Amino acid sequence: MTDLPIAVVTGGAGFIGGHMVDLLVERGFQVRVIDSLIGGRELNLAHHQGNPNVTLDTRDIRQIEPNDSLFAGAKYVFHFAGIGDIVPSIEQPMEYMSANVLGTVHVLEASRNAGVEKVVYAASSSCYGLADTPTREDHPITPKYPYALSKYQGEQALFHWHEVYGLPVNSIRIFNAYGTRSRTSGAYGAVFGVFLRQKLANKPYTVVGDGEQSRDFLYVTDVAEAFWSAADTAVTGEVFNLGAGKPQTVNRLVELLGGEKTHIPKRPGEPDCTWADISKITSLLDWKPQVSFEDGVQRILDNIDYWQEAPLWDPDSIATATKTWFQYMTPHQDAK
Repeated sequence: MTDLPIAVVTGGAGFIGGHMVDLLVERGFQVRVIDSLIGGRELNLAHHQGNPNVTLDTRDIRQIEPNDSLFAGAKYVFHFAGIGDIVPSIEQPMEYMSANVLGTVHVLEASRNAGVEKVVYAASSSCYGLADTPTREDHPITPKYPYALSKYQGEQALFHWHEVYGLPVNSIRIFNAYGTRSRTSGAYGAVFGVFLRQKLANKPYTVVGDGEQSRDFLYVTDVAEAFWSAADTAVTGEVFNLGAGKPQTVNRLVELLGGEKTHIPKRPGEPDCTWADISKITSLLDWKPQVSFEDGVQRILDNIDYWQEAPLWDPDSIATATKTWFQYMTPHQDAK
């Protein structure tokens, strides 16, 4: 038997979850990962192979029971599991609501019954819709597609369990996380995965619009540190925006990656800028970003072969993949 404190990481074979596992191991925790591996990759945990203090349960989180042994004795629960991407959520809204809302309820009930000290939920800044910037936590909530709605309703469940059952929780609304070991498969989505595969193939980067849209990119190890700070604190019942607080344009990313670019049509419902007001998390949790955008991009380039098997997107395949986006995200006219 080990005397190490226990943490549960849902979605721990995924991009951010995998880095959370690394941090917890460094902090001397026994880490129990639950990840169905549909969105995650067991490869992300390969460097922990042989470590008896890191275990993997490949169930779907909707299979977690209220008195699930996986949560027994756990001090902290970090909830990253769920399904992402905009277009698939428009096409499969019921699955998104089931996984991201009901799945969260399963995690909350198991956490409540296990008496965990803190649950930290990975929420999404997409709940704000086309937000004013910099965006504060009290900004109006206007989710524009089912993924955003499902992540927000999962967060509502989190705070409901806090209010009704006294479960200690905090929620972190992630803006734009990037870094090594990000997802290499699945639907057309995050700009880094698309561009890195294009760079490996010596193809032009498919830049949406004029490339002057900006995103509040935060390196993944800084994300993990923020989640640790939200767990290892007396602060509870709070929501925090998480970004670097310093938006970067897509053109700046292309400049750092190096190479040619081609332009594809701007998409309806996409913000020109995402920008987290991080004053709350920096003041209440004494957290601040450590990795500059330039250093973060260089770390990725040093590990670019990881994206060798990722899908190679071009303007035609992107147009096909985002057809649903244009169909449903273009503002609807009221029926006459």
